[in-house]
Amino acid sequence: MRVTVLVGGVGGARFLQGVRSLLGESDAAGAHEITAVVNVGDDVWMHGLRICPDLDTCMYTLGGGIDPERGWGHVGETWNAKEELAAYGAKPDWFGLGDRDIATHLIRTQMLRTGYPLSAVTEALCNRWQPGVRLLPVTDDRSETHVVITDPADDEQRAIHFQEWWVRHRAQVPTHSFVHVGADKATPAPGVIDAIENADVVLLAPSNPVVSVGAVLAVPGIRGALRTGKAKVVGLSPVIDGKPLRGMADECLEVIGVETTAEAIGRYYGARSETGILDGWLVHETDTAQVPGVQVEAVPLLMTDPETTAEMARAALRLAGVTV
Repeated sequence: MRVTVLVGGVGGARFLQGVRSLLGESDAAGAHEITAVVNVGDDVWMHGLRICPDLDTCMYTLGGGIDPERGWGHVGETWNAKEELAAYGAKPDWFGLGDRDIATHLIRTQMLRTGYPLSAVTEALCNRWQPGVRLLPVTDDRSETHVVITDPADDEQRAIHFQEWWVRHRAQVPTHSFVHVGADKATPAPGVIDAIENADVVLLAPSNPVVSVGAVLAVPGIRGALRTGKAKVVGLSPVIDGKPLRGMADECLEVIGVETTAEAIGRYYGARSETGILDGWLVHETDTAQVPGVQVEAVPLLMTDPETTAEMARAALRLAGVTV
């Protein structure tokens, strides 16, 4: 069976753990094939290095190198380089680069500048981490999420990178819209469209619907492949009882005028039988939702460990008509 998952961030990485726990590692003999199409909207140049937060979080999480308390970055990380950059007065000073993490960014940057596309670089990095899931950036091209804000310093509107809005400002500045810079000219990375169109099941991880899954959908061709592919598309709600499972999805949803509820997000994605992308929608057992044209089921959606998360994945596959 071929399972493709659209993911972004910590929630997406933890959901992939559950899918892998349920189906086994993709590189094992006779195993199911799991492909993750990963958000690159958070990617940014920082201190001369190309940083891909969501790809790295998926890679470290599945490879056993993630810091379990933070949910991102290396376990056992040190911060000597960050302290030295601060001593030099280097800007920006609000984004922390760990010493171990820098090694990943150095290798990626070197390969990118040599001419390798991001998809090939990601494959090379995964040779070390062996995630047991094929990780594909949604595109090799620039497709960065920027945020239009009113700058508190001068009360002027300007666009800043999503990382600055998220990390520096913690989403606590007047915010007007999100812009996927470069997305209109981007093309899906090699293997992405095939992974969607020829999957047996496509899942939307419980990731931020605006700046994670939304940034994936912003790349031309992705939404069309979801709508015309043979596989059923089942999403999992990223909110429980009106609150995000993790992160600040509520802040993002407020900006685009969508309520932070399982029903509102399901309607935001919409039914594939109409103009949307969903066939099925899983909400938490304490939530309810009515999404026209979409089959809705309530199950436990707390990702407390890979085994519990595997049951979420099992429920999603069952909703798509597949039994494991």
